[in-house]
Amino acid sequence: MLPGNARRSPRVAAAARLREAAGAPLHVAIIMDGSGRWAAARGRPRLDGHRAGADVVRRVVAAAPKFGIATLTLFAFSSDNWKRPRVEVESLMALVRDFLFDFKRSAVAAGVRIDVVGRRDRLSADLLAAIETAEFETRNAHSLHLRLAVDYSARDAILRAARRCAHETSHEREDFMRALAEVCHASTPSPDVDLLIRTGGEKRLSDFLLWECAYAELYFTTRMWPEFDVRDLRSAVDEYHARERRFGCLPDARV
Repeated sequence: MLPGNARRSPRVAAAARLREAAGAPLHVAIIMDGSGRWAAARGRPRLDGHRAGADVVRRVVAAAPKFGIATLTLFAFSSDNWKRPRVEVESLMALVRDFLFDFKRSAVAAGVRIDVVGRRDRLSADLLAAIETAEFETRNAHSLHLRLAVDYSARDAILRAARRCAHETSHEREDFMRALAEVCHASTPSPDVDLLIRTGGEKRLSDFLLWECAYAELYFTTRMWPEFDVRDLRSAVDEYHARERRFGCLPDARV
């Protein structure tokens, strides 16, 4: 696997863009890591990094459809993040709430449909209100499906979906995917992830979309999330299109 910061030749980049133009819509998932470390390295409160990261979300969402991305899932708050100091948790939840309230109007104008996936029984009433309002007001948008994972754990979701399916007579993958969507409060089952991006230099999935990432291409970059920009997204998508995806099979030329 090439490192996230690897340079590509103009020929490879051009070929990638041609394949992208003719390719199917992408599901890109991003683990937005490094915001707190970015702020700490500058002697600033960790919350400043998360606020800067929210601005990056807006820029990435605006650019995503131009790169052939139809579904964008962002890891906003892990179920494990409840273990952080209470002040930071409350600040993060307030940031998500404010983002949803502020962004929903421009999302409607840009054709961005918002879903928040994950548990909801531990969220505050004001955050739940923001989620429900954003989902309702953007329900008819079609340019981009933006999914924010809040209080999300893939292992927990898979376990709850399996329990739901345990007494069903049908056990097809599609049935499980519907159950997985239901336990995560998603409006529709998630398509498989094509490209998973993680910023911040770490190289792990951190319990994010484990079922959906079965055959995802993984792209890691040392850039902290507040540093990530549209050019970085472009580079990640270019590299995705330059890779050979086999899904366990052999290319025709080698059969």
